[in-house]
Amino acid sequence: MPLKQYGSLLTKYLQPQQGRVIGLAIALLSSTGLQLLNPQILRYFIDTAFTGGSQSALVLAALMFIGVALLTQLLAIAATYLGENVAWTATNALRADLVEHCLELDLSFHKSRTPGELIERIDGDVNLLSRFFSQFTIQVLGSGLLLMGVLVVLFYEDWRAGLGLSVYAVVALGTLLRLRLLAISGWTVYRQIGAEFFGFLGEYLAGREDIRANGAVSYVMHHFHQLLQRWLPAYHRARLASTVLWTTSVGLFTTGTIVALAIGLYLWNQQAITIGTVYLIFYYTELLSDPIERIRVQLEDLQQAEAGINRIQELLQTQSQLSDGGMTSLPDLALSVSFRQVCFSYEMDYQTDAEPEWALENLSFYLPAGQVLGVLGRTGSGKTTLSKLLLRLYAAQQGEICLGGVAIDQTPLREIPQRVGLVTQDVQIFQTTIRNNLTFFNPRIPDSQLQKTLATVGLGSWLETLPAGLETLLGTDGIGLSAGQAQLLAFARVFLKNPGLVILDEASSRLDPQTEALIEQAIAQLFTNCTGIIIAHRLQTVQRADQILILEQGRVLEY
Repeated sequence: MPLKQYGSLLTKYLQPQQGRVIGLAIALLSSTGLQLLNPQILRYFIDTAFTGGSQSALVLAALMFIGVALLTQLLAIAATYLGENVAWTATNALRADLVEHCLELDLSFHKSRTPGELIERIDGDVNLLSRFFSQFTIQVLGSGLLLMGVLVVLFYEDWRAGLGLSVYAVVALGTLLRLRLLAISGWTVYRQIGAEFFGFLGEYLAGREDIRANGAVSYVMHHFHQLLQRWLPAYHRARLASTVLWTTSVGLFTTGTIVALAIGLYLWNQQAITIGTVYLIFYYTELLSDPIERIRVQLEDLQQAEAGINRIQELLQTQSQLSDGGMTSLPDLALSVSFRQVCFSYEMDYQTDAEPEWALENLSFYLPAGQVLGVLGRTGSGKTTLSKLLLRLYAAQQGEICLGGVAIDQTPLREIPQRVGLVTQDVQIFQTTIRNNLTFFNPRIPDSQLQKTLATVGLGSWLETLPAGLETLLGTDGIGLSAGQAQLLAFARVFLKNPGLVILDEASSRLDPQTEALIEQAIAQLFTNCTGIIIAHRLQTVQRADQILILEQGRVLEY
């Protein structure tokens, strides 16, 4: 068992819940102690009844047995409550860490994985760890203590009973531990296919309009059935390997019962023990099976959890290809932009010396602060790639990019989105209020500034028609937006940032001529205080530009 790996996870996510974990441990361990006590009460009851003891002694023993049983149940309820709280708190913290980690990875990581696959990693794999966080360590520890306690008591009653059942316990536990590894690889494959399945669902449900419009439903269903045909056999293999543990444990427990009855019969015939002690040995053997069974269940759960842990660790160990940058801050004014012999490829193969397929090749230009650059070119010429490099969504393999005279790889990565604004034709609207969509949950921006900005981009009259104003919900639970309104909302976001560089990537492609004329006035006002890059297909869109850059297959055609 990779104890160091498990220990680091447990320490990190259970440390903030020390009080609950201690309470859970007390409840489980106290319940373990009471399980050792009740058989002694039963032995006393049987021996007293067999020898004709007093009625009051029998009643007292019965009341004690009931009291201990009730207390055991109360402790079990407390352990369940605390365990669920510990599990949910720990797994939610792990989910948050995984989401934050994924959001900080560069776009090359997300390009190679579907959203559904990441959902399965962040939620599905983490769900497998709930029992691992809440009860695995304590249950295994408690079961181990109960196991040792039972054997100590049996040795105290008679060394022959203690020795025989100790051998049985060692053989049973050793066998189960050896069989634990059988299903790990099977569960890992099963979880991976599950991630592919959910990735498939997310991709095709998102593109349902195009699928139906182009008659591709049969293709999607064919792929769907192919995944299911791989998934079920993988589950059967993993489940079958886990079943080996269950069948083995049933056989071992049956053997333990036979051993206990044989020892009890032998000692009874030797008149070495009372009839109550015979029952005590049988009861303790059954009790001995309980911690072994619990350890088996925990180990079976661990097989699935281990597959989840491996996949989670793999995700957490995935590093962004982008460095965090240096400590040099960008100037507060309009930012100049310079590219010097920049080369970039999306499919860079560092294992071979083959020449890559460059998306941008030897790109060089200089845009002074406060001026506007128009970037033109056919589809696939590298226009949008240029904007992604400026935002450091990707890192160039060769050359240097500077903003305000500072190399962008020497600037803190988190500072660039604050100083560079981007508006594209694809606008993400979140299912929350207009205020939150504009400010990204920044409560310090006053309503007056938001209203002024919306009026600047032509959404002032629209805002006045909404009864809840800035608190109006957008998305499926609120009002819908047209493509043009969403585009204008994206412009408003950039106005609020007051950036040093604004990039417009086909930003007015979804606007009607009248709205486009209105937004042109807002853009003119925006560009008075910052540098601008306008990416477009048409010359008319870049009439305001001071410089024109025309790209063709990643190279400069005209400048």
